[in-house]
Amino acid sequence: MSKSKKKTVKEEQFDKSISYSVENAVDLVKSCKKTKFDESVDLAINLGVDPKHADQNIRVTTGLPNGTGKTIRILVLAMGEKEKEANDAGADFVGNKEFLEKIKKGWSDIDKIVATPDMMPELGKLGKILGPKGLMPNPKSGTVTMDIGKAVKELKAGKVELRVEKSGIIHVTCGKSSFESKALIQNVKTIYNAVMKAKPSSVKGQYFKKMTISSTMGPGIKIDHATLV
Repeated sequence: MSKSKKKTVKEEQFDKSISYSVENAVDLVKSCKKTKFDESVDLAINLGVDPKHADQNIRVTTGLPNGTGKTIRILVLAMGEKEKEANDAGADFVGNKEFLEKIKKGWSDIDKIVATPDMMPELGKLGKILGPKGLMPNPKSGTVTMDIGKAVKELKAGKVELRVEKSGIIHVTCGKSSFESKALIQNVKTIYNAVMKAKPSSVKGQYFKKMTISSTMGPGIKIDHATLV
């Protein structure tokens, strides 16, 4: 049975066997920071799902109230008026065939690709290149759409994808170590609520198993999820 630690924690008091309140876990992540650069803060969420079953292969998105702190470089693949819409929304790269050729040659200086549906037949041929990098657009994540402007603005504002891996774990960035504790806590709770809302009806037994928070170079700290409600 996990124990929850209420009092203020310091790095030297960190105990891997303990589940901390979300407030103390966030404070501990910030106090464990040793590097000079602004580390990302990430969550690992263990779920009792079997991604081999289509209805348990969770893939949803949620906007974070305080963003991720990351500068997201977005490529939009579209034609005609949609190119102007993408540029107006703040996309970093906009085009079509010329970028497909660049991708074929190994270019991947981007974090997200947004595409209109008519681009998918050609883009789909690059699945072996884009898939392993997590760059293939998908309607479920809102990155294959005719509403290009909305998709770009949401991604720039900190929209994240919650996608379960084969092991039943979701990895997602929830901010930076420079964020105020309150901002990180709000983001963590938003992600938790989105994960709980996505619970498949076919799941039997324990759905939410464990949530761990860590900075880029820091230790994983277990969060007592009773403090997230």
